[in-house]
Amino acid sequence: MPTAPAVVLLSGGLDSTTALAICQRDGLEACAMTFRYGQRHQHEVNAALAIAQRFGVTRRVVVDIDLRTFGGSALTSDLAVPKHASDEEIGPEIPITYVPARNTIFLSFALAWAETLGARDIYLGVNALDYSGYPDCRPEYIAAFQQMADLATKAGVEGQGVRIHAPLIHWTKAQIIAEGSRLGVDYGLTTSCYDPSPEGLACGACDSCLLRKRGFRDSGVADPTRYQLRS
Repeated sequence: MPTAPAVVLLSGGLDSTTALAICQRDGLEACAMTFRYGQRHQHEVNAALAIAQRFGVTRRVVVDIDLRTFGGSALTSDLAVPKHASDEEIGPEIPITYVPARNTIFLSFALAWAETLGARDIYLGVNALDYSGYPDCRPEYIAAFQQMADLATKAGVEGQGVRIHAPLIHWTKAQIIAEGSRLGVDYGLTTSCYDPSPEGLACGACDSCLLRKRGFRDSGVADPTRYQLRS
């Protein structure tokens, strides 16, 4: 029997790549959706395409939207990306790297593609434990979007709606890395840094780099990330 399609939001990062591996483990055909949304660099788009190829994903799209039009985030403007000496300095406040409504925009595109594909599942790698405090990574947000999806689509009204899967949402970075490693994920292909060098080397000091470092350290898995040399 043909494998049922599922849309995977693939950013090129550690979490979304693990979500892709879980989608395939679940026996579904992963269809990868990546966004070029005006972010600071092209490295994550290139990483997503390389990851999709490594996983044998044949249906993949890169969607162009320009969130720089609105700004409001260090990832879509010239605002400085915050840096820290250690992950212990990451505070509880929502940081300037939050992109307003980003996951709502991305999920809406994924929902539209899922309907045209006849897909009943969407996977994304949001996480509410080792993360930067973004409001659109919380379980209650995913539940609310699921309700909206059931109401807003032809498939949902006809009882054939799309299920939103956030399999990593209650996992630590260490648990994510351990499971991804078990599934054969090559994390050397992934990129997490908010402010990489022009060559794609990770800064090692932004929130995302620090959480990634801690995840590899706590999981006992060797960190394959290429970091910039820091004085």
